Amino acid sequence: MTAAEPEVPPGWEVRDGRLHRELTFADFAEAFGFMVRVAAEAERLDHHPDWSNSWNRVVIDLVSHDAGGRITERDLALARAIDAVR
Repeated sequence: MTAAEPEVPPGWEVRDGRLHRELTFADFAEAFGFMVRVAAEAERLDHHPDWSNSWNRVVIDLVSHDAGGRITERDLALARAIDAVR
């Protein structure tokens, strides 16, 4: 990690300039329930993930579009909130 890169939370990586995480759940209902809880946190923080879901898998990318596509403290805060609802 270079000095310009933020400290990445455990379980996350920087991929293509974004905070990236892939999570696997027992089934679709568990994955979707997780996404609902994350959506509530994203609304609270007024910062929303780029993400996708396929059955039991959720892929999340975080980046601040309003900061020129950089990873900012808002992304790190959302990553920590996501980890807390996991």
